[in-house]
Amino acid sequence: MKITEENEREISEINMIPLVDIVLVILIIFMATATFMVEGKIPLDLPKAKTGEPSKQLQKRIEITIKKDGVYYQDKKVDLESLKNILETEKQNTENPVVALRAEKDVPFQDVVSVIDICRQVGLEKYVIETKKE
Repeated sequence: MKITEENEREISEINMIPLVDIVLVILIIFMATATFMVEGKIPLDLPKAKTGEPSKQLQKRIEITIKKDGVYYQDKKVDLESLKNILETEKQNTENPVVALRAEKDVPFQDVVSVIDICRQVGLEKYVIETKKE
């Protein structure tokens, strides 16, 4: 019994079009998701530290940005009394939130201490201070 030539035919070329289509779709997905992953929309010059580790995001983070011109919560400038009210609301709505403090390196230390003091008044004891690794 003779095998027909159709079964013996070898593929002489690889069709690259489906591969290119898949790569382009994956590229578009990465580009679309990367734009949503931007943290901290307020430009900040964070202090540098030789030690430190990435924070674990197992809990809800409350991000507070401290600049020379004031304190920001969710990219909106707030005064310290408003921040206290916001943190009280966040504490009631979230179980064990972590406060992430993002302070510029040139901000007076008193401003950072004032925000930490407000966190403690509200009952938020867990906070991290974000830095850039050297």
